[in-house]
Amino acid sequence: MIRLALILTGCFALSAAAQEMESASGGTLRLLDKITGKVYDLVLSRGETVQQGRITVLLDECRYPKDNPAADAQAHLTVIEEGRAEPVFSGWMLASSPALSAMDHRRYDIWVLSCDSGFVAPEVDPLPEGEDEPIEEIIEG
Repeated sequence: MIRLALILTGCFALSAAAQEMESASGGTLRLLDKITGKVYDLVLSRGETVQQGRITVLLDECRYPKDNPAADAQAHLTVIEEGRAEPVFSGWMLASSPALSAMDHRRYDIWVLSCDSGFVAPEVDPLPEGEDEPIEEIIEG
């Protein structure tokens, strides 16, 4: 009886914590070649593939929280290596937890940076020249 109550409480907590997700038209991934040390940013549309070195990356889907588009991106990727029949990775990756579902490859590492959510950070007006001084002095006392 207690177990059932704990299970139901856990299920309720998970559903309450779930966020409504919005699908994006594409996303940005970062690829690291561990041998050369080179880093590549891959900007892909949903359904698009790109070949880099010996692997081909397909962005199947990219999602972001509807109420906070600048937050955690989630992407479903399929990564295929030359000469192998099976994908070296196929699944969801989370920008906030890249190690949770990481691609285990001897040469390449890949992770999600963001989804194209249409979110544009507001512009900040620069200070006029000569006004880089504090607005008011801090009085220590």
